[in-house]
Amino acid sequence: MQKQIAHYENKLNYEIDAWDLSLLLAKQAEIYIVDCRSDEAYAQEHIPTAIHLPHRDISMQTTASLDRSHLIITYCDGIGCNASTKGALAMAKLGFRVKELMGGLDWWKHDGHGTEGKLSQNDTPSCGC
Repeated sequence: MQKQIAHYENKLNYEIDAWDLSLLLAKQAEIYIVDCRSDEAYAQEHIPTAIHLPHRDISMQTTASLDRSHLIITYCDGIGCNASTKGALAMAKLGFRVKELMGGLDWWKHDGHGTEGKLSQNDTPSCGC
């Protein structure tokens, strides 16, 4: 039983869902939401207040202005994309506290939360990795 409890506690240390993220935003918690997708995907649609930092570009230089005491929440399109995992790994390697948004932008919208950016009615959704 203890191993199972430890597993779920550990999982919650590294993942967050859209509801809990919205609560953090409402509290104006010290967090950065990091969109780890391509330039095009970010321009099309993103979570309000999100910083655009493609996972391929994460480095000491590109994160130098970020306050290391803040929690980092990474996200990508959703379950079919792993840009948020790659971004979370890169941020953790740089010493940031990181959580990955479960379900990414897809579940953020599924849960009824708003987005920003230009949406094209004719575009076919695709992974923005």
